[in-house]
Amino acid sequence: MTPELKAKLDKLVQDNKILVFMKGSKLMPQCGFSNNVVQILNTLGVPYETIDVLADPEIRQGIKEYSNWPTIPQIYINGEFIGGSDIAIELYQSGELQQMAEVALAS
Repeated sequence: MTPELKAKLDKLVQDNKILVFMKGSKLMPQCGFSNNVVQILNTLGVPYETIDVLADPEIRQGIKEYSNWPTIPQIYINGEFIGGSDIAIELYQSGELQQMAEVALAS
């Protein structure tokens, strides 16, 4: 990964309390896993941003290196990598995702 791409990803992750790297956008998810994450975050009613990895091949590949996680979507809360769709579902069902989001938005 280039230093420029790492700096760009660092800035995106730090500048957004809740950020999802996904296929498509929150208004039009382009895969089922990305849609799962959007539906969960919408249910929580928290503000979040999305980055469409399909629009930028450099980010699509780079984010996998950045997080050391092979799949998309990827969720970041308060600058910390949380996981993908399956982890989001587990955290949502346990109530942990709501807590994480509330802490991030309060900070």
